[in-house]
Amino acid sequence: MGYKVVVAGATGNVGREMLNILAERQFPVDEIAVLASRRSQGTEVSFGDRTLKITDIEQFDFTGWDIALFAIGSDATRKYAPIAAKAGCVVIDNSSLYRYDPDIPLIVPEVNPDAIEGYAKKNIIANPNCSTAQMVVALKPLHDRARIKRVVVSTYQSVSGAGKEGMDELWDQTKGMYVPGQEVAPSKFQKQIAFNVIPQIDVFMEDGSTKEEWKMVVETKKIVDTAIKVTATCVRVPVFVGHAEAINIEFEDFLDEDEARDILREAPGILVVDKREPGGYTTPVECVGDFATFISRIRQDSTIENGLNLWCVSDNLRKGAALNAVQIAELLGNRILKKG
Repeated sequence: MGYKVVVAGATGNVGREMLNILAERQFPVDEIAVLASRRSQGTEVSFGDRTLKITDIEQFDFTGWDIALFAIGSDATRKYAPIAAKAGCVVIDNSSLYRYDPDIPLIVPEVNPDAIEGYAKKNIIANPNCSTAQMVVALKPLHDRARIKRVVVSTYQSVSGAGKEGMDELWDQTKGMYVPGQEVAPSKFQKQIAFNVIPQIDVFMEDGSTKEEWKMVVETKKIVDTAIKVTATCVRVPVFVGHAEAINIEFEDFLDEDEARDILREAPGILVVDKREPGGYTTPVECVGDFATFISRIRQDSTIENGLNLWCVSDNLRKGAALNAVQIAELLGNRILKKG
């Protein structure tokens, strides 16, 4: 049995990656439609060995379609997701619009698959923030063993998290550094991103944290456990694709680093690369195009009673966005739609 699948925002970085992953994982597609705004109508995108033409989302009828993967941003999602959901098409949304709605499940399939049962309230499922998605994949198996009390995380987030404009700005600024008179002023980012790091992602909030940091706190609680305390510092770095995170975890019970390493090796969606030698860890460049969340540098934190440190790296366009959305679609198909 196959499904009638819609990819909305198919001309963007995440939308194109959704199409790639649907093809790579051989998702059972009987029919597929690719949507974007009117200005992209007729543009061609690839789906496996096929070439598809973009349809104007404004004119599209979602009636009779099973699943819609949305990568169109919050404003457009606010308009079109309710239309699709009302037509009986289950929306899996990559924007932040619905993540904090108590009636809409926020899903990372390796972490909280059972929560998908709540999709029926609004026919919408939310995809988490890219930095949250990879972190909770690492946290969940450790939490099940020793109960996490507190997480301190510093992120090193690539410019692709800010879309094509972010990638273009890093590229243009880097080239401009070597050509006198062709320097490129910041536009997408608050300061120069080439050869620099920026300790701000999204807007500032009243308490001094940024919205990206707030997202990591709230989403981790919703996905894993409301009792976990989280504090985050999110930093944009001059890397094209791949987010990295330095995570410090405080547990209720003692967890030895060797046992933690074994637990993570057996956990779904994780690859442990942890050799205590030069280069015995994974970096963002090495994770690009991979489905896994990579864990390295697992070690005891001797400054607290029950603490561990680890390094977490993942392709943010995949696990942080498109892959997680497709995994949700797979989960939905296996658990829900087949029943119907």
